Amino acid sequence: MIDAVRSDPAMPLWWGRNQSGMQAREEIGESTRALAKTEWKRALEDALRHAERLTEPGINLHKQLVNRILEPFAWITVILTATEWANFFTQRTHEDAQPEISHIAGLMLRAYRGSTPRPLGLGEWHTPLILPDEESALSPDDRLHISVARCARVSYLSHDGTRDHAKDIELYERLVGGGANGHWSPFEHVATPLDDASEWSGNFRGWEQYRKRFPHEHASTFPDEAPVAASR
Repeated sequence: MIDAVRSDPAMPLWWGRNQSGMQAREEIGESTRALAKTEWKRALEDALRHAERLTEPGINLHKQLVNRILEPFAWITVILTATEWANFFTQRTHEDAQPEISHIAGLMLRAYRGSTPRPLGLGEWHTPLILPDEESALSPDDRLHISVARCARVSYLSHDGTRDHAKDIELYERLVGGGANGHWSPFEHVATPLDDASEWSGNFRGWEQYRKRFPHEHASTFPDEAPVAASR
């Protein structure tokens, strides 16, 4: 993360002038913008310096804390899966949206409108991050499991940068074996069409989320209470 932030830091797309209210309606001038960018980069260098010190052997702080310091300057990758997009696009492409999310939402909307959906029949599965050469090579179960694991990592690569089916399945089994510790979101992105296109499964309409096939896919009790099987 330190290397990624140093080589390609995230920067504001629009340098709004301070004013009352939740949105900046105009941008600061060019000369002032240059000063703001300089200060932003100084803050970046400070964050990198502190992050590196915290990872040194004398401290050896875990990345879950060190990365907090780097978050304002880091790019993130997000997987979004949905059947209802109108509200998101209406809200996030609006002039009141923060410029950075508005820019991304605009790119998404153009991609959405320019895409050609691939129809799936009953019994077929939408499996994100399964590559074309794996579609027929993997068994149906392996496709589901590997897709879940890759959604958990937000990448088709393992953490050491390789494509490794065994590690994908190992991660899947850890998630299922530990009841996902309440973290079932990677199971939401994998889905199959429903007979009734108007029926809901979680927040999908017309599609069944894979997570809904697990009886304990959401916690219905507190941690110190006996679990209760969830109804489907």
